[in-house]
Amino acid sequence: MPVKKRKPSRKKSKGLSLQLKFAIAGILLVLLSPFYYGYVVKIATSTWFWLRHPGEDKNYRTYESFNIKIPKKYTVHGIDVSYYQGKIDWQKVKAMKEDDVHVTFAFIKATEGILNVDPYFQRNWREAPKAGVKVGAYHFFRPKRSGLWQANFFLQTANFEKGDLPPVVDIESLDGVSPEKMRKELNAFIIQIEEKTKVKPIIYSGLKFYQDNLMGFYDDYPFWVAHYHQPKLKLPTNTWKFWQHSDKASINGINHIVDFNAFNGDSLAFTKILIQ
Repeated sequence: MPVKKRKPSRKKSKGLSLQLKFAIAGILLVLLSPFYYGYVVKIATSTWFWLRHPGEDKNYRTYESFNIKIPKKYTVHGIDVSYYQGKIDWQKVKAMKEDDVHVTFAFIKATEGILNVDPYFQRNWREAPKAGVKVGAYHFFRPKRSGLWQANFFLQTANFEKGDLPPVVDIESLDGVSPEKMRKELNAFIIQIEEKTKVKPIIYSGLKFYQDNLMGFYDDYPFWVAHYHQPKLKLPTNTWKFWQHSDKASINGINHIVDFNAFNGDSLAFTKILIQ
């Protein structure tokens, strides 16, 4: 009598699949960690999940192309550069875009103190406008030096024309002098610039330095403030024109990180601030 072959018995599933276990473990790891809220994680199911920190500002969005977070409420964006960024391909800078974010303007370092000219200034000053980027020149101010001499040195180097951004004075430290001495020389600089160009210069400074040494003294002048990696600028809206909100942007055509800025206003307001 032929022996019947026993049919192989089906193995019963013992618990969750390995793939599902990995998926659950991945989610729990992120949820339990205080350091990893607000980033994208890929789990074993090949599904992307966005896990937002409960306190994260939804108007402060990461732009992967620029490799930084950018406050979403602003529509006019720009950079500021010096010799530190090296030789720049301005056509690539202008062509870069993610959603509606692109480089509209660039502040370019021209001079420092009474002797130093930025070695890349003339090239940047010439090539950026060719690519369609609006430009402004800035002077790095040294409080120990004559403000008048610094203004003349700056104006000998940077030739401002209609359509440019106003000249900028960058004041970041006291260099060992008193706030009163700093303001005396800064006043001399500003008066000379305004007299020669017929334009109110923009004053640039960090938020803390501004609050400690400048606030209340230059309220009639456009203010450009540095305050990094924050979803909101803690200053009244009517007190500033430009916000340097990041110092770590990646820009096509520039082989180094660069500062990224937002203008406080729309494109029409931006046009009005240009030299007429």
